[in-house]
Amino acid sequence: MVIATELCALSEYRIYPGNGKLMIRRDGKPIWLGTSKAHSLTIQRKKAAKLVWTQAWRRLHKKGLSETTTKKRTRRANKVQRAVVGASLEDIKKRASEKSSVRSAARESALKDLKARKTATKKSGAKGGAKGATFQKVPKHMPNRNRR
Repeated sequence: MVIATELCALSEYRIYPGNGKLMIRRDGKPIWLGTSKAHSLTIQRKKAAKLVWTQAWRRLHKKGLSETTTKKRTRRANKVQRAVVGASLEDIKKRASEKSSVRSAARESALKDLKARKTATKKSGAKGGAKGATFQKVPKHMPNRNRR
């Protein structure tokens, strides 16, 4: 058997038969009020949205929706590794995987080669004069370009 229930105009709670009051407003609209508290607050012209215990306030402040709706998942941006202008992706991965001792040894050997070349150019420059002077091409965006 279905029981005919009304909704309270203020709190929006169900009013079962035998409870509540029916009040006719000035404009002729009938409104049901579930409790004397709701009746009193309606006569005082209180807004339901400002009363914490009413359904209007709960709807306005998004209360009690967690069980019905799930949070929207955000997609994370995937990291993509790309090759740099001077080196390919394989070279970069190879460099990253090798040990620091191997890298430091390679750096040391490169420095030794550079020093040997510098001393050789100094010796040939002293003998040959301005003939041995070579200019290194440096991009404009590099810092300390005036020192070279």
